[in-house]
Amino acid sequence: MKKLLVILMCLMLLAATAMPTFARTRHRHHRAYASQYAGQRRVYYSYGDRRTFWQKHRDKLTTAIGAGSGAILGGAIGGGRGAAIGTVVGAGGAALYTYKIRKRHRTY
Repeated sequence: MKKLLVILMCLMLLAATAMPTFARTRHRHHRAYASQYAGQRRVYYSYGDRRTFWQKHRDKLTTAIGAGSGAILGGAIGGGRGAAIGTVVGAGGAALYTYKIRKRHRTY
C-alpha cells in the first residue's frame, strides 16, 4: 500500500512539473487594417483567435485537475468515501486558487 501511494505521489509531481509545457504560446502575426473613415487615423490590429486549448479553458482545466488529484489521493487513503471527499476538497481548493488567489495580469 505504501509503494502504491509513493508511486501515485511521484506521478502527480511529474504531471505538475510537466504542466508549463502545455502553456506555451504560438508565434502571432499582426495584421493591420486602416480605418474606413477618412477623418480617423486609427489602425485596428487583428490578432485572430489563435489561442491554444489550454489558454481558452485554463480555469476549467485547473479546477478539473484539482478535483481529479483530490479524488486519487482520497481514494488511495480512504476508499470510495475518501474519493468523494477528496474530489470536493480538491475542486474547492483549485477553484479558490483559480478564481481568487492567482494573479490574472502579468507585470513586465
